[in-house]
Amino acid sequence: MFSDEIKNMLIQVITSWQVIAVTVVLLIYVSLVKSVARLNSRKFRPPPMPKMKKAKAAPAPAPAPAAHDDSDDIGLEEED
Repeated sequence: MFSDEIKNMLIQVITSWQVIAVTVVLLIYVSLVKSVARLNSRKFRPPPMPKMKKAKAAPAPAPAPAAHDDSDDIGLEEED
């Protein structure tokens, strides 16, 4: 399928120091990014919200005035 020349050239390319160095640097970079992402996902997760207690029943409202006098309203005062 491949000729001997292509196989020899492929082996030389793969075993060259430049290809090996770039591969090692990429593996270190990927592992560093992965560890930082894992650290940040643990560190910055928002804490769970505390459960709110149920509010007590509101106190009864104050009783309304017994009688309403229209003369107390503004503009309806009696003149003498």
